[in-house]
This record gives sequence, C-alpha cells and structure tokens, in this order.
Amino acid sequence: MAQAKKAASIWDVARLAGVSHQTVSRVVNGSPRVAAATRDKVLDAIAELGYRPNRLARSLAGGAVESVTVLAADTSLYGPEAALRGIEKAARSLDWSVQISVLDPADTHSDADIIARLPRAGEPTIIMAHDEPGMRAKQVLLDTQPQAMVAIGPYTAEELAASPWLVGMDDGKAAAEATRYLLDLGHETVHHLAIPTSTGTFGGDKAHRAEGWSRALREAGREVPDPVPSGWTFAEAFKAVQPLIADPSVTAILCGNDHLALATLRAAHLAGREVPGDLSIVGFDNTPFSAYTTPALTTVNQDFESVGRGAFELLRHRVDGSNPRPKQSWPEPELIVRETSGPPRPRS
Repeated sequence: MAQAKKAASIWDVARLAGVSHQTVSRVVNGSPRVAAATRDKVLDAIAELGYRPNRLARSLAGGAVESVTVLAADTSLYGPEAALRGIEKAARSLDWSVQISVLDPADTHSDADIIARLPRAGEPTIIMAHDEPGMRAKQVLLDTQPQAMVAIGPYTAEELAASPWLVGMDDGKAAAEATRYLLDLGHETVHHLAIPTSTGTFGGDKAHRAEGWSRALREAGREVPDPVPSGWTFAEAFKAVQPLIADPSVTAILCGNDHLALATLRAAHLAGREVPGDLSIVGFDNTPFSAYTTPALTTVNQDFESVGRGAFELLRHRVDGSNPRPKQSWPEPELIVRETSGPPRPRS
C-alpha cells in the first residue's frame, strides 16, 4: 500500500519561493505589505506544492477554526526562528493554523495596535518576549486576555516556576556555568561581549546572560570587567570586540551568542591571536554552523525548537482549561566543549 504523501507546510512553501515563512504567512492572511512580484512567487509555490493553510481547510470543511497568532520582533535571529519552527510543527500536527505578526522594533506600538494584530478577541497568542516590543505585547495581553497567551523568553527558574504563562530557559545559569568552565581552565577572568538587552518600561533589564557571567566571576572572587555591548550583526560584533582582541591580557571571552562568537573568531584570526592558545572563545545557542567553524566553536546548546513546541502545548492547555501544566519537554541549556576553548598560555 502506497504511503500517503506528507502535506506541504509553510516552511516548504517558503523554501520553494525563496522567501521567509513570515512572508508566506502575510500572503496567506491577505496582508497588503507584500510586493506584487513576491506575492506571485508565493502563490505559485502554494499552487505547485498543493499547500492548503489549516484555516482554509477547516473553513471549507465547515469545522471550527483553531489558530494561534505569534507576535515577534525579529524572527531572523536563530532563537526566535527555531522556536517558530517548533510552534508551527506542533500546531500543524493538531491541525491548527499559525499566523505571524512582526512587531517592528523601530515603531512605537500602542496597546490598541497590539490588540488589533489579533484576528479576533481572545485569539490564542504566543509572544516572543525577549526584546522591548515583545515585552510590551506580553504586558498588554496579560492585562487583556491572560488565559489565552503564553510568552517565550529568557527567564530565571524562579520566574518560570512562579508564572503559569511563561516558557523559556534559564540562560543566566548557563552563562554562569560557561564562565566557571573558563575559570577552571586557568583564566584569571572572563570578558563578555554582550547581545543587546531590553531596558525599557516593560519588564526591565533582561540581560540574564550578562548577569550569570558577572555572578560567576563575583562568586569566584575574580575581577568583573565591564561588559562590551554589541549589536546583533556580524559587522557590529566585529567592531565592538576590537578593543578586547587588541588587549593581550584578555585571554577568554564569553560571547552573547554564536554570531558574536564567529565575529570574535574572525577578529582574533586577523589580529594574529591563536585560538585557543592566546584566546579562548565561547559562544551561546549552538547554532548549526557552530560545529563547522575552524576551530569548532565551544558554545551553550539551547533547544529553541523544543521550547516552541512546549509553548504551543502550554497555550493549548491554558485555552481548553486542562490541568496540570504540561511537563517541561526540552533539555536544560548545556555547555558543548569543542575547539575554541582551552587553558591560557603560561606567562613568560
């Protein structure tokens, strides 16, 4: 008996059309913010693959439409992108549709604007709350529809235990463990190239990785250098890390994510600093490329896709009122030791 052909997903359409899954979502949901040529490519891919959004399939069948809206600011970053993939897979397995609405960080989002992004009042919603727009949306929906929203972000174990609507990983704890690992190798201190943080009204500073790094140094009685702030891009990280690379007393750098670590690795190479002999570099997130750099990157693994699946499961249980809260289905962050970390060279 022939095996049934697997239904095409939004990710399949995006790959064939050469666009992001967010663009496919906008086309499917009739957004006017898509160029005509791009819309045609997406529609052609939909036709070729026979893709049928779950919302349309349910409507044609006369059944109830079950859907989830995801609010996010930057879905090009590895963590949010992987979490979205987990949400989409979990939702599709239960025939839910997924709508993505991007919160532009350059815009000021009013309460009314955020609520207007939902197709209907009480729409089940998952928020990527790792930056200012996401944290604002989290607060707005927590005030208006607390039983139909879940937020994903970097939270401490205490925050996750205290809030029935939060999903995430304690990356501050993981940053502390990575810092202690570098100290145990013999480095006198560890410097930190930091990702951007949210320091606005809604939720305060969420620099958990920087907090974990500094806490580990203080607990070890070591010097806590000023963290070096970086933007998200390779170019911004490459520029920001130059003073650290130029200082021969700097022997270990914990980077806020793997993209910053890759820029640091390149800067060290151009400056003639051997890694890990002269300088140890540790990244964060275990992005797919991290195992294939030269040398291979030591980093902290975080299973964002499983977190996305867990967020959808939590949301589904909250919407239907079932208890208890689903058990955590993803592993804790874990340090993956590869080739960019080692003991410092003995001082001559």
